[in-house]
Amino acid sequence: MTGILLLAHGSREGDTERTMRKITEYVKAELGSDMVEEAYLQFREKNLEKGLLSLIERGADEIKVVPYFLFQGVHIKEDIPAEIKEFGSRRPNIKITLGGTLGADKRLAEIVADRVREM
Repeated sequence: MTGILLLAHGSREGDTERTMRKITEYVKAELGSDMVEEAYLQFREKNLEKGLLSLIERGADEIKVVPYFLFQGVHIKEDIPAEIKEFGSRRPNIKITLGGTLGADKRLAEIVADRVREM
């Protein structure tokens, strides 16, 4: 079974988790799947490992990690792949793939334009 892990940077601010839970619910609805979890690279209790384990406990044997990041920085190029590799060495029966960042996408520009209009 395939699980999806939305991985955000994380923040010390409490709204971080509320926002990501909303995004997770939207993604569940879009994909028509309950096998979607959120996790955080830093500052929150539910880190990458806990997010992966949560999906495995629910039956996932393949996990697609989707970084909820805009840019290809050091976290995307080095930190996250290293954590996934280390986790995978302990769970070789689980297939884990890392997707791309949100990046430059016209749909994001539409959101920015909406925010400008709201001002």
